[in-house]
Amino acid sequence: MVVYAGQGDPRRSMQLLWRDHEPPERTGPGPRAQLSVDLVVETAIAVADAEGLQALSMRAVGERLGRTAMSLYTYVASKNELVDLMYDHSFAELVREWEETTGPASLGAGTDRTEWREEVLAWSGQLWRFYLRHPWTLDISAARPVLGPHEYRLFESLATVLYGAGLPAKAVGGAYNSIVNLVRGMVRTAAEARQAEAVTGQPEDQWWFARSAQLEEIVDDFSERFPTLTLMTEQGAFDNADSTAPYLEQEAWESFQFGLDALLDGVGGRIAAASDTPA
Repeated sequence: MVVYAGQGDPRRSMQLLWRDHEPPERTGPGPRAQLSVDLVVETAIAVADAEGLQALSMRAVGERLGRTAMSLYTYVASKNELVDLMYDHSFAELVREWEETTGPASLGAGTDRTEWREEVLAWSGQLWRFYLRHPWTLDISAARPVLGPHEYRLFESLATVLYGAGLPAKAVGGAYNSIVNLVRGMVRTAAEARQAEAVTGQPEDQWWFARSAQLEEIVDDFSERFPTLTLMTEQGAFDNADSTAPYLEQEAWESFQFGLDALLDGVGGRIAAASDTPA
């Protein structure tokens, strides 16, 4: 399911996205909490985290809050508007994590940042884990960005590293999009691997064993038909290095690391070329 952002009223949506955020009201024991935009958005995120974006509705959010769906429309005018707010608000967690742990305070053009690659790897790893915590965000198309403050903060955080390392300004956007799309593409497989057992009722190891055993029995000339894959198998190319993780999730992570290393080799070449160019 692909969901496109930006389907609500443009003026109202942008005003809500760029409002000053206040902490959500307490929802524990005690008097019933007063509603707020933040509380509605946080509750909607909890629904999507637990049940997926397909389960999201104003009624589902209202039930979690002990309210009717109609009572929410005073704060958020439509489900489309709510999705925009959820998507942008969820990135606040990621950006805060980056800024509090590994993110540089500030970098300027020409700053000597030999550790830029490690910072990009750390940033990409945090983005990977974010998507696994909130897999519903992968269902929201990147074709039409929300244009909210936290989405911009995410861009700013990586652009600061790349630009500060010496990557030309016109190349920063391309590098950012390439890295984000690599993460989104590969982590989708990992997220689906986590969800597969719940949806199908069959653990991943049982699924693989049942079908691979049939493959060996039915296709007795497999090694002759696929000699390269057979050699790769014999050399351990498809072994699961982390037996505690689902095979597809581990394979997606290793493929992502390979792709990111190759991509950053190219980014490093662009940085080196720029540094050799006379000012």
